[in-house]
Amino acid sequence: MTAPLYNWLNERSAGALLHFSSLPSDTGIGNMGSSAYRYVDFMHTAGLQVWQICPLGPTGYGDSPYQCFSAFAGNPYFIDLEPLVADGLITPAEIDTLKELPRDTVDYGWLYHAFWPVLQKAYERFKQSGADHFKDYGSLSAFKKAQATWLDDYALYTALKAEFEGQCWLDWPAKYRSYTSAKKQKLSESTQEVADAHVFYQYLFYAQLAKLRTYASSKGVEILGDVPIFVALDSSDVWAHPELFQLTKDGKPKAVAGVPPDYFSVDGQLWGNPLYDWKKHKETGFTWWIDRIRSNLAFYDIVRLDHFRGFESYWSVPAKETTAKKGKWIKCPGLKLFQAIAKACPDAKLVAEDLGVITDEVNELRKATGLPGMAVLQFAFGGESDNSYMPHNYRHNCVVYSGTHDNDTTLGWYRSLDEDSQDHIRRYLGVSGDTISWDLIRTAIQSCAHLAIFPMQDLMSLDSAARLNTPGAPVGNWQWRYQAYQLDELEINSAAYLREQLYLYGR
Repeated sequence: MTAPLYNWLNERSAGALLHFSSLPSDTGIGNMGSSAYRYVDFMHTAGLQVWQICPLGPTGYGDSPYQCFSAFAGNPYFIDLEPLVADGLITPAEIDTLKELPRDTVDYGWLYHAFWPVLQKAYERFKQSGADHFKDYGSLSAFKKAQATWLDDYALYTALKAEFEGQCWLDWPAKYRSYTSAKKQKLSESTQEVADAHVFYQYLFYAQLAKLRTYASSKGVEILGDVPIFVALDSSDVWAHPELFQLTKDGKPKAVAGVPPDYFSVDGQLWGNPLYDWKKHKETGFTWWIDRIRSNLAFYDIVRLDHFRGFESYWSVPAKETTAKKGKWIKCPGLKLFQAIAKACPDAKLVAEDLGVITDEVNELRKATGLPGMAVLQFAFGGESDNSYMPHNYRHNCVVYSGTHDNDTTLGWYRSLDEDSQDHIRRYLGVSGDTISWDLIRTAIQSCAHLAIFPMQDLMSLDSAARLNTPGAPVGNWQWRYQAYQLDELEINSAAYLREQLYLYGR
């Protein structure tokens, strides 16, 4: 029997799921500043070793981290502005508008108008200084060289997008719709300035994330990041590399991505992302994918591959459809892609998001790669004992969750169930259900799955008001944030208990 490509999840551990946007701050959205370090300290105190986050790319309309303008860039919203203030690139008065933003939620519309002018001032002052580095963030010119495979494309795309008032690149003037043509055009001074500014923002983002990751490592905490399988149509990736996607001659998708009807949606989920031209990727030796994985391994210690099912076969929906019902499964390279990734990144720690209706072929691909899959306790109850999400059916090479960013909080989920399902949960777990969030947390900890992860909302026993994302809902997502006092209370009341539970069950 052939050995799997990867075999890294060999020890028991536990972690928490919390996106950067949900951290406390006084600038309208969570960032990589003091609250992130405070959160790492809490994890260390509680014995948690893995911090899982959602994708960190720059978001557009809808604010979803799963629809980003780049598969390689970071979201400037997550830049901690305090070092910029301390070094004089921003004055304290200039962030007063940001301090008026809500503390318990993210108002993306308000944030958009308040944040960018502040960051622009920081860039202008940095440029005027003539420096090649900021603090101990390293050389800006060296950063440009290290990220050359994507940075110039992204900066030009972002600058042109600003020039054309945020329109999708498909709606730009003809000479700019083609990246090859756009590169030959002489940019206005203001457009070039915007491009240079976005290079600076990425320099800040990469440096701050590297510092946070180093600090987390010093506390025994690894960062687990999420990689969406697809990229957005309106992205620098598709604009700069149209040959890698299934597009018509005028750049429009021939078909789009999604999933058929499932637990989350009776119409399926019509994501709308362009589909990969896998033949072209194979001809290039999967270079773009290898570059993408390497880039994410610079961000994270562990990488979760979203929609792993789509690496075996993808759901192709005709571009004219308004729901994902009328699609078809089409085979893709599968193991050949992962063999190329394993050759280039042999020490990578990858996780397969294999939720939903999974076929034997997908299971075989996961086994051949050796990647740990996922189990979600909220999917386990109300049915038969052979449900693969029930703890007695787990395998060791698995990541178990009480719920994910797409689920309701455990408390909200439990309250929404019918009495028979609630009764099934209580009988199976041997609990009253009065502390259901912690009941599922303990169950995850006790299970044989080598990695157990729980959303911060469950650790805080919060109800549906704290839900982060509802798949298919066009508004109201990605807004929840906790307050600093809530983490303080959690640490005082529960950190010692959580650490004891992790110790008792070998995590």
